[in-house]
Amino acid sequence: MTDTAVTTDRAAVLDVLKGIYRSWAANDAETFIADYDVDATSVLPGVYSVGREAVRARMAAGFEGPLRGSSVVDEPQQVRFPNPDTAVVVSRSSILFAGEQQPPADRWVLATWTMVRRDDRWLVVAYHNAPAQ
Repeated sequence: MTDTAVTTDRAAVLDVLKGIYRSWAANDAETFIADYDVDATSVLPGVYSVGREAVRARMAAGFEGPLRGSSVVDEPQQVRFPNPDTAVVVSRSSILFAGEQQPPADRWVLATWTMVRRDDRWLVVAYHNAPAQ
């Protein structure tokens, strides 16, 4: 990949994540999963979701309950391209619950996003997070 292609693709991949987190801040589960592959997986401590619809349902329930009014602070640490149509992003992130300005230290996670380019569009195929500590 050329430097220009990497720069362009890096920006496009990070734009997908920004869109996901804008949807989170809006508590909108439908747009949250707009860039998830139909067979995407999500692994959180104690939770394994298979498929875009399962992720949507989990997020919708969260937005109606404990995640209502929350947003996410996300700090990409690394973006790499094992091949031109695959991206792996590692980020440090935390949920900000309604009214919070800063998350507590014990709420930070390290997340891995795996994305593929399909039909000139980047899609999330796998997400995983674990406590950052």
